[in-house]
Amino acid sequence: MTRDRLFLLRPDFADPAYPGQRFYCWHCALLEGVLVSFPELAKRFDVERIAWPRPRQPVIALVGEENQSLPLLVLAEGAASVHQTGVYGGRSFISDKDKILAALSERHGFPVPHP
Repeated sequence: MTRDRLFLLRPDFADPAYPGQRFYCWHCALLEGVLVSFPELAKRFDVERIAWPRPRQPVIALVGEENQSLPLLVLAEGAASVHQTGVYGGRSFISDKDKILAALSERHGFPVPHP
């Protein structure tokens, strides 16, 4: 049986459009903070941290070239969620940070963010 898989960008990357600067994805950093805050819950799914440059082959292999934006939660085969933002090749995925947080609560028991 497959598990949900969360893709995050590795921090401290360069973007050729902004020479001499280093970056992190703040949406990914938010999710990293949630994972660190609840380490036992984070063991319920796979997390893959990948490099910033495209093409992002591990993502493309699961959800196609047009769905490479991260963070991204790819649901286990055959799974669906009210929070999913798309389906590719029969695999449901969630590409919105707030919907990913909601799905982590729904599917893996994480507390919900305080309003």
